[in-house]
Amino acid sequence: MASISISKRHALPRRMARDAAERVARDLNERFNLAWTWEGDEVVFQRTGLSGRMHVGTNEIRLDVRLGLLLSALKPAIEREIHVQLDSITTTREG
Repeated sequence: MASISISKRHALPRRMARDAAERVARDLNERFNLAWTWEGDEVVFQRTGLSGRMHVGTNEIRLDVRLGLLLSALKPAIEREIHVQLDSITTTREG
């Protein structure tokens, strides 16, 4: 099993950070059929061959993902997409 751990700093109010994390979770559900739920300050997600947690902290969002054998070969592409998604969260500004 391969794993991915990424942390990004943010300056968002807590509610906005949680809303942004939920938008990412919904997008991943639509695109990849990824089941997710909130457990405290974490979005917990899974599907066949992939599981993980996205912790939404006061100043940081941390994502930890475990990839099954088949998805391990796609780790670089998955990691790039995670960076894109987390960058979209951490650069969101109040309008």
